[in-house]
Amino acid sequence: MGWTDERVELLKKLWQDGLSASQIAKQLGGVTRNAVIGKVHRLGLSGRATPSKPQRTVFKAPRPARPVAAAPSAPRRIAEPVSATSLAPVPRPQINEAPGTATVLTLGAHMCKWPIGDPALDSFTFCGRRSEETGPYCHEHAMVAYQPAQSKKKSSASELARSLRRYI
Repeated sequence: MGWTDERVELLKKLWQDGLSASQIAKQLGGVTRNAVIGKVHRLGLSGRATPSKPQRTVFKAPRPARPVAAAPSAPRRIAEPVSATSLAPVPRPQINEAPGTATVLTLGAHMCKWPIGDPALDSFTFCGRRSEETGPYCHEHAMVAYQPAQSKKKSSASELARSLRRYI
């Protein structure tokens, strides 16, 4: 269907009323939204009396403010007292943290890459001692970097029964 004078006048009126291109295309019939946009552009129709509005207004309720510290969703359990021996920290070996022998430029493949000092300062170095075959650190620094896993306490019969009840 072509653009007759009556259809062009109706297009101009609907455009000035603030209808969208797809709404105008539905009312005219036989044209697409893109055809309406193209015709509006060719006619040089600029502004509208009112901006296009959606068919129905959708009200969105404002979202409630998030709490600063969110409470956990699961109920809290009261922790059973743990003996002091199980929480005893593993003693750290004493390491002499004197300035190392390696810098970023002199650090080699088999040298300890443990950083010593503040990276922002000129005195920053790396340990530089011979590293172990399995990692980037010497033996002393590997002991600090790789802590052994804490052993779990043995489960009692009551704890086993309680944990099984969760899955039943």
